Amino acid sequence: MRPLLDILYNFHWVREGEVARSSQANFGGLAGLMRRHALKAIVNLRGENSDLSWWRYERRVCAALGARHIDAMLDSRHLPTRAMLVTLLDAFDAAPQPFLIKCSGGHDRTAFAAALFILYRDGWPALAAAAVQFDPKRYGHVPKKYQHWLKPFLAFAAEDAKGRPLAEWVHETYDPVRLDQWLIDHGLAGSHKGIFVKPTRSPFQL
Repeated sequence: MRPLLDILYNFHWVREGEVARSSQANFGGLAGLMRRHALKAIVNLRGENSDLSWWRYERRVCAALGARHIDAMLDSRHLPTRAMLVTLLDAFDAAPQPFLIKCSGGHDRTAFAAALFILYRDGWPALAAAAVQFDPKRYGHVPKKYQHWLKPFLAFAAEDAKGRPLAEWVHETYDPVRLDQWLIDHGLAGSHKGIFVKPTRSPFQL
């Protein structure tokens, strides 16, 4: 049986002992989750939010445990810029293992980042394994309006990279405008709210 905190925080291993994924660990359980799994870092996909209590709490817990906290923001409804993807890949390299990838619910941005981690480490032959990170039954990824670009991004990346490693493609070639056109050409117009410009957040965040 899975531990209660793992269920509560949608915790799963992406690569056992290397990288895990979860939702935001609210209700004071983050330290327990990190100790249980010996996590040495958090890659926070919600971005730096120093005025919000959840972000300050997360930083305090990491400091107390001697773990790293790295912000690498993604937006589930807007196509990522090249800089955002570069920052994410840099976070994968900077975070000591095992580390945790998390967003709010652990369903959407976290699935996207976990899938990219697999492709970053294992290459394009791991495309099917990367796509499993979007499994709705296991992880809860049921895309809402403007989130229907997330999983198809993998197919676009594999096609556009033309065999080059993910990191090389991201750093040198990736273009969200080309991604947008690819989505349109594949019947996915309206699958997002546009290319990322500036962060937005829910007024209900604390």
